Amino acid sequence: MTCFANPARQLWIRIRGGSASSPLARNTVSMLVGQVSRLVVQAFYFVLMARNLGPHQYGAFVAVAAVAAIVGPFVGCGSGLLMVKNVARDASVFAEYWGNTLLMTLSTGVLFSFLAIVGGAFALPGSIPPAIIVLVTISDVLLWRFVEAGMWAFQARERMEWTAGLNVFSSATRMAGIAAIILLHRPTLMAWAVAYAISTILCSTVAVGSVLWKLGAPKLGLEKIPGELREGFYFSIGLSSLTIYNDIDKTMLARLGTLDANGVYAAAYRLIDVAFVPVRSLLAAAYPAFFRNGQDGLSGSLAFAKRLLPRAAAYSAAMAIALFVAAPMVPWALGYQYDRTTEALRWLALLPLIKTLHYFAADPLSGAGHQGLRTFAQVSVALFNVGLNLWLIPLYSWRGAAWSSVASDGLLALMLWGCAAILLRRRQTVIEAREIVA
Repeated sequence: MTCFANPARQLWIRIRGGSASSPLARNTVSMLVGQVSRLVVQAFYFVLMARNLGPHQYGAFVAVAAVAAIVGPFVGCGSGLLMVKNVARDASVFAEYWGNTLLMTLSTGVLFSFLAIVGGAFALPGSIPPAIIVLVTISDVLLWRFVEAGMWAFQARERMEWTAGLNVFSSATRMAGIAAIILLHRPTLMAWAVAYAISTILCSTVAVGSVLWKLGAPKLGLEKIPGELREGFYFSIGLSSLTIYNDIDKTMLARLGTLDANGVYAAAYRLIDVAFVPVRSLLAAAYPAFFRNGQDGLSGSLAFAKRLLPRAAAYSAAMAIALFVAAPMVPWALGYQYDRTTEALRWLALLPLIKTLHYFAADPLSGAGHQGLRTFAQVSVALFNVGLNLWLIPLYSWRGAAWSSVASDGLLALMLWGCAAILLRRRQTVIEAREIVA
């Protein structure tokens, strides 16, 4: 990774006009190099899985994973994000927040795994074997949350090279799993679910062990938990609602449409996620800084966001054009079964730009202590997305899911920037009133 880091750092410095010693520059480069490395691995992983499982089995796997993704953010009750927030402001409290995160992840992970398995049995098509639901749910709802907790821990201490490293390791481990079942001539959904579970066990063990090795042992600060449950719950609801309008369409498409259509649509959406990686890397590196800049209010965190937004938006706009133009190449890579993915990708091509716009309003709101308002907007859009899917998917299959995704992300961007504008106007009104009184 080092051989790529220096050129990437210099490129980032030229783009930002900053210094090589800038923590944000270093952390963004670490995340970007890690994410690019992860992308290379995931490209092979995605192609191997999509080609060998086919749209039907791939669609079934994505449907189960989508249910787990909706429930998963409630595991830990936002303790990982609370760790990032508090440690970013005071590094001395890390051990207590790390201990609380592990405790909350274990205790809530078991509960929500059970709920997700029961819910999945009712929400998903009966053609998906129960064993698949159990294996994938336990992997994503319980085991993967320890990987996530480890990444939050390194992010809280702004050790982004380790966050990126865990990302790459997890993708490589899962690629090894799908490669193993192909070599064993068992490219079935059941074989993949078993390999998926085993690889996730390994990833979670390495993630927790890495934090213990590099950052130290955890301590329990139980007295901190009750007072922060509400804010943590806001974080959880926000993350879950984010997942709902990103992933609920895949579960609903599997139920209201067909697994084949779900596989085609999920493949296109996966490519959108890939295109968004550089912006996601920047947001991850900048996340602790939003809390530091937001200590004195939204104006500070929003001013920080506005310094980063123009170049991120320019990249996303260029990527939208590239996705639209390059869409016909997808069936060549994934196989003729995915020929409809070309049209799906073109419908979704604007999403990286729209996501960039709403994330650069959302993170400043969180950083300034307005997580509740951000959560309200996200939950509202999640409900809007579900209603739109119920109307459009039965009529237009995966096209309806694509239209709903674009409309939902667009609405969220408008709501979040609207909330930010209202809050700033109110603060300015208060300041002017105080000046008049004085």
